[in-house]
Amino acid sequence: MSVILLILPDFLLIALGWLLLHRFKFDRLFFNQAEKLVYFVLFPALLFHSITRAPMALGSTTVLLAATVGVMLGGIALAWLGRLAMRPDPAAHAATAQCAFRFNSYLALSLAAGLGWDQAQATMAVILGFAVPISNVGAVHALASRNGGRALSEMARNPFILATLAALACNFLQVPIPHIAEVALGRLGSCAIALGLLCVGATLSLEGGRQHAPLMAWMISAKLILLPAWTLALAWAMGLPAQERLVLLLFSAVPTSSAAHVLAARMGGDGRLVAVTMSLGTLLSAATLPVWLGIAG
Repeated sequence: MSVILLILPDFLLIALGWLLLHRFKFDRLFFNQAEKLVYFVLFPALLFHSITRAPMALGSTTVLLAATVGVMLGGIALAWLGRLAMRPDPAAHAATAQCAFRFNSYLALSLAAGLGWDQAQATMAVILGFAVPISNVGAVHALASRNGGRALSEMARNPFILATLAALACNFLQVPIPHIAEVALGRLGSCAIALGLLCVGATLSLEGGRQHAPLMAWMISAKLILLPAWTLALAWAMGLPAQERLVLLLFSAVPTSSAAHVLAARMGGDGRLVAVTMSLGTLLSAATLPVWLGIAG
């Protein structure tokens, strides 16, 4: 399948989400509630269903998880390297640092499903579930290290982490999933990606942030160019199989999560600056994703 045809449906859904809010006047409250439904119910169901459907070996999964840690630590290092190189406003850097390593889970899992490998979506689900706590720690630490205790308690209740741990336990212990539950989870999961991408589109914003253009450019370049390059080199060095290498590269190359600006705003950061950085990164990833998938594929 052409790489363009692989990513085009997802970006059409993102564009539709923007149109529904800005042109067809859907209520913003609708998208807020829809995003909450995806976050707490639909996407955890998709993660659990994807992981439990594909048998996994503990040894190979351990190598993949180690590579995921390397990718996340590389992204966090790139975020802080920007502060050393440019000496930006500390508050602006604290808010946008997460844009160099956070990831859009909906887009990543959707694109993985189109790679043509039966276990690609399950592999991506494992990567996402393991990367979520690292991402949250990095983002919260950048904004305010004094809130670390609260972050740990939030991560302990994070539905993505809980769904991933439960699914891995069922997979490795070969716990049978009742057919009725499997069908119900599958139907919930089938709604997650489309609705999640619509919500991503509704959050896109290009207003504000001009005075921090160099900082935004660094974070976007780190996420869309430097981090995938680091991931490709790391995956080769660790000897990951070609298919897992492709999924890991796709994970590193997707744009920043739309939830980044919500976290920044809740913790007293510049939410608008983060929203602009995330939005620009999402738009530009339509050009960079095909390049990276073409290189890897």
